[in-house]
Amino acid sequence: MTIDAGKAADASAPFGDVPPEPSAGALGVKIEGRSLGRIAWNRLKRDRVAMTGGAVVIFLVLVAIFAPLIVKVIGHPPNEFHQNLVDPSLQTPIGRFGGMSWEFPFGVEPVNGRDLFSRILYGARISLLIASLATLLSVLIGTVLGVLAGYFGGWVDAIISRTMDVFLAFPLLLFAIALAGVVPDRAFGASGDVLRVGLLIFIIGFFSWPYIGRIVRGQTLSLREREFIESARSLGARAPYIIFREVLPNLVAPILVYATLLIPTNILFEAALSFLGVGVRPPTATWGGMLSDSVHFYQVTPHFMIFPGLAIFVTVLAFNLFGDGLRDALDPRAR
Repeated sequence: MTIDAGKAADASAPFGDVPPEPSAGALGVKIEGRSLGRIAWNRLKRDRVAMTGGAVVIFLVLVAIFAPLIVKVIGHPPNEFHQNLVDPSLQTPIGRFGGMSWEFPFGVEPVNGRDLFSRILYGARISLLIASLATLLSVLIGTVLGVLAGYFGGWVDAIISRTMDVFLAFPLLLFAIALAGVVPDRAFGASGDVLRVGLLIFIIGFFSWPYIGRIVRGQTLSLREREFIESARSLGARAPYIIFREVLPNLVAPILVYATLLIPTNILFEAALSFLGVGVRPPTATWGGMLSDSVHFYQVTPHFMIFPGLAIFVTVLAFNLFGDGLRDALDPRAR
């Protein structure tokens, strides 16, 4: 009896090796690679806490940008007095819960009756503006000097590192209080809020760069000994090309993460200066200044302290949560 070879093969297939299924490439399906940015974004999306913090940060930024439009719809001008809402004998808001109503969602301030809701919105503009620009200044200075110190080493590294040590040992808060206190109301061609905001940005940003400078220097020391840097040198690449095309792209992740964690620190520092009376001058609304004014009334009008304090707490917490999640997402060793 003769058995057909094809039937024999078919009959033995279930008991033998099963032929592999055709791959995606064989079927004509295009396999798309994922970039490092897309991988980091997928990791970040899985972190609900970080995404919540990022959403709050975006919301606060939008509120600060569109504060004038929001105040026109809901509140009142931040420096407008409503003394008819204040008890003349006690100097406290009339009514329950600090005078809260649909017209004044957060109530009014003691003594002058200014809209607390509007002042918190306008205070967000000052705090976020100073913190973000001061962070940008410190990141620029720290990145430039940190890369130079880490890449060239030698006497360049020695001078920059010792300069970092001097700045880190400097009593920043005392210097900020002294400098902000002695600068007159008009200087450097500016006056008023422009002068005070610019001065705070300079103080906070210029004296904070060593913190990120040390991080960038350490990362650069590690990168300059890597194989791709040696390959670029062997091909004749010069220092500027290696720094801008090889070193800096690999420093984006740590710089970005540290910047998101530095912003809340700067917000607290600006609030502390305003609380001590050397920040932005009244009647401009700032969260620290509002906390300072509430010291004498917190027992009878606690909302005057609660709302600006809660604004600082939520902002700092949101930035910290988002920064922690961003650090985990950009970590190449994370799964």
